[in-house]
Amino acid sequence: PAECAMFQCGGCWAVLGDSLHLCAQEERRLGLLVCYRVTNNVVWEDSLMIGLEGALLGCAYNVLSCQSCGSNLGFILYSAPSDLAYLRGLFCFFKDSIVCYLLEKQIIIQASKVNFPAVTLEE
Repeated sequence: PAECAMFQCGGCWAVLGDSLHLCAQEERRLGLLVCYRVTNNVVWEDSLMIGLEGALLGCAYNVLSCQSCGSNLGFILYSAPSDLAYLRGLFCFFKDSIVCYLLEKQIIIQASKVNFPAVTLEE
């Protein structure tokens, strides 16, 4: 409970998921919180996008957005190079696009300023 949080849209504060479903964090290149389960407030495009530059170069992915306000929240990787393969099929939220409601402290804080316990699927 001390480290539990709800993830909310940075635009409208719709609830997107929670830290109980947090399964990885990627800080080095993309600044992501990765969940294996989200709420119905998260929607994704059926069509695949292809990364043409930056950290998602050569990746195929579906864009995640907020159903309430349409804000871009992140992506679901469909195809990726081996160093990002562990993220395939999971809900990847950009930390800069979401906020966290910390249950114990009862405060809302930018996700990029929260340090969750080390969790990784990379191994």
